[in-house]
Amino acid sequence: MTHYDVVIVGGAVTGSSAAYHLASNPDFSGKVLVLEKDPSYRKCASALSAASIRQQFSTAVNIKISLYGIEFIRNIGDLLEVDGDKPDIGFHEDGYLFLATDAGRETLSENHKLQVELGADIAFLEPDALATTFPWLSVDDLSAGCFGRTGEGWFDGYGMMQAFRKKARSLGVEYRSARAASIEVEKGKATGVRLEDGEVIAAGTIINASGADGRKLAATAGIDIPIEVKKRMIFTFKSEDRIERCPLLIDPNGTYVRGDSDGFICGWAPSGEDDPEVEEDFDVDWNLFEDHIWPTIATRVPAFERIKPGAAWAGYYDMCGHDDNVLLGAMPELPNFLLANGFSGHGLQQAPAVGRGLSELVIYDEYRSLDLSDLSPVRVRDGRQVREKNIV
Repeated sequence: MTHYDVVIVGGAVTGSSAAYHLASNPDFSGKVLVLEKDPSYRKCASALSAASIRQQFSTAVNIKISLYGIEFIRNIGDLLEVDGDKPDIGFHEDGYLFLATDAGRETLSENHKLQVELGADIAFLEPDALATTFPWLSVDDLSAGCFGRTGEGWFDGYGMMQAFRKKARSLGVEYRSARAASIEVEKGKATGVRLEDGEVIAAGTIINASGADGRKLAATAGIDIPIEVKKRMIFTFKSEDRIERCPLLIDPNGTYVRGDSDGFICGWAPSGEDDPEVEEDFDVDWNLFEDHIWPTIATRVPAFERIKPGAAWAGYYDMCGHDDNVLLGAMPELPNFLLANGFSGHGLQQAPAVGRGLSELVIYDEYRSLDLSDLSPVRVRDGRQVREKNIV
């Protein structure tokens, strides 16, 4: 039976970040294997998401994660260089713009206070300032907005994932195209990963970074985690009228729009009964665009009344039904089976800090750089929430 010190199930951005951080740490000399069911990555969230980063969260741990993430992104060319090839993920540091009506002003203000206290460069703008800064914006119903002056924007998510993967491989990490069927458990310890073909790979530590498959894989080890798989769609369009300096704008109803190349992308996450769990559903619902998204963004940005719709696509997000935050770390009954599941749409921007944190749990059995213990999955069993209010 083949044995590895660490087996990572899921080779997208989280799994590859963990692999890189393990292999690059001088205190670690073990063998690492990454299992990826689809090496084309055509359907993974890392390749299909809007790929952005922000500090405008409502919880301290998420803000700190992104503050580290932005520094990593700014230096990714040097950090993930391989044989003189420096990855360029096309980072556009154009900011986020969260908008609020009277009903949301207090929450926006509270979030802003925390963000600034932790070092984020976020401006709180009254309606007059919003209108001056973004003259194309309709502000009649707005009470305030928060704009990320620096440290926020969007990038090539697929490029980031591939950069982590390439660097990890250059450091000796092995990648294998295979689907994990179950986790082998014996006497309170995860002992290996059983593949679909029946082969068992022995492991000292196993990391579950399998995205939409995370809950099913955890269940094979006897661990139930509240992960729900939801479909998210992204629509593209071009505007007949020019819009200068368009950040990633989030309307008070949650609809977002941002610039992209010579056009724009937009989306919205329904809720409740309108947002069911899915399985193998990549169909695009154009009614969502026609009935909700376009009316919203055309009201907020009158220039968007004249647009030319473009391509659209759908993908999966693993959402944490407990509190919309990732479940990170181990449950006490299985301490060498680490979870990294339920990113709720934040996986790409959190990958640098989460990958580093996972590597520290493997090597030191504790966090040594940034304390991520608030995100432990034990909080589900304890009934404790780290409620994130800013879900886009």
